[in-house]
Amino acid sequence: MKLSVVGIGPGGRDYILPVAQQVLATADIAIGYSYYFQFVEHLLPPHCECIGKDLTEEEARAVLAVNRCEPGKHVVVISSGDAGIYAMASLVYQYASTRTDKHIDLQTIPGISAFIAAAGKLGAPLGHDFCCISLSDLMTPWPVIEKRIQAAAIGDFVTSLYNPRSKKRFWQLARFRELFLQHRDPATPVAIIRQVTRPDETITITTLGDMNVEAVDMFSLVMIGNSQTYSFKNYLVTPRGYMARKPASGQEIQDESFRQIAAQLKRQDISEADRWAIMRCIHTTADFEYEDLYVSSNNAIDHWHDYLRNGGTIVTDVTMVQAGITKDFIKRYNANVYCYLNDEAVLPLAEKEGLTRSQAGMRIAIEKHPDALFVVGNAPTALFELCDQLQEGKFTPAGIIGAPVGFVNVIESKLKLQALQQVPYVIIRGRKGGSNVAASIVNAAFTVKDK
Repeated sequence: MKLSVVGIGPGGRDYILPVAQQVLATADIAIGYSYYFQFVEHLLPPHCECIGKDLTEEEARAVLAVNRCEPGKHVVVISSGDAGIYAMASLVYQYASTRTDKHIDLQTIPGISAFIAAAGKLGAPLGHDFCCISLSDLMTPWPVIEKRIQAAAIGDFVTSLYNPRSKKRFWQLARFRELFLQHRDPATPVAIIRQVTRPDETITITTLGDMNVEAVDMFSLVMIGNSQTYSFKNYLVTPRGYMARKPASGQEIQDESFRQIAAQLKRQDISEADRWAIMRCIHTTADFEYEDLYVSSNNAIDHWHDYLRNGGTIVTDVTMVQAGITKDFIKRYNANVYCYLNDEAVLPLAEKEGLTRSQAGMRIAIEKHPDALFVVGNAPTALFELCDQLQEGKFTPAGIIGAPVGFVNVIESKLKLQALQQVPYVIIRGRKGGSNVAASIVNAAFTVKDK
């Protein structure tokens, strides 16, 4: 006894595979949805018994097919599209696995699924990763379907919808659209393909934002592009990759990194200059918390941009900050960077006044460069010294970057700077910061109007 589950394609005669035609020609009994027989009746032998069932009787068809298997008989179950995709194969095999008393020779004959046929009509919509989702909740709980919709939207899959809408299930497609719009641009291309490959085939190209759910029925397949899909004449094209090629040069990699960072920023209360500085901080740390930790005053980044490009002076608390400032910027704009931590006068001054080396270095720097941009990326004592000298009116710097890192007095030193309003500042709140972050803020000031 032999049982074949045959995919008969989407409906057009030319879309029935030769292997399917060969199997149908040997059928003794053919079972399927009554509507489908019009597509295969010319392929069945004259003696074949045809048994048609209603649309909702899938399980009954599977049971009947297994039960009608007898020695010397070939039972064929016809299924539209591919027999294994939202079709009869799984039901037939499931029931056959419970009938251990029957030694049935099973086989599945593939067919061209509706989404494959639709893709051919549309040109090239499946050039990258794709998925299919059935919106029918007759056999799958709707909460499960919603999880799959969310996953497809977030994963940026080209998505084909089976069973998108019927008279009784009219709300699911609208809900799908609502969920997808949470993650996809309203301009995302959408195709509605009705009766694909059949005489009354129609194709409508629209967008996710403009899609008319009322134009969709059970004879329709809906295909939604990914973020790269675009329309071309009456076609949809999904590129093989997300860029013409992967970033290769250092500049390309940096540009792509900044693009990804920018796409994830959320703050709306900052200037474009501060946004750029935040991006530089995140780029050097891969830590998006810096978006919330960043605080500035008095248009600091824009102010420092003009100051530095006119040959300004930078003073750092440690040599690591000095090393992190891009040398090309220093050379191009005749700027100067100084760090007095290891100056020969530091140790005697520190011993005499009971200071840390960082404090002593800042006192010396203030005397030599009272109008410099002071950058602290390591020592909170250096920042305390700057605040004390500023409060006493002993210098008027171009500004102060307060980004020391650590645990002892780090938070307090930043709060003290924030309480002083005399000069422009940038602060990284909390315990985070460091030499690389402090240098990134300086580099942001150099480049803010070039980005």
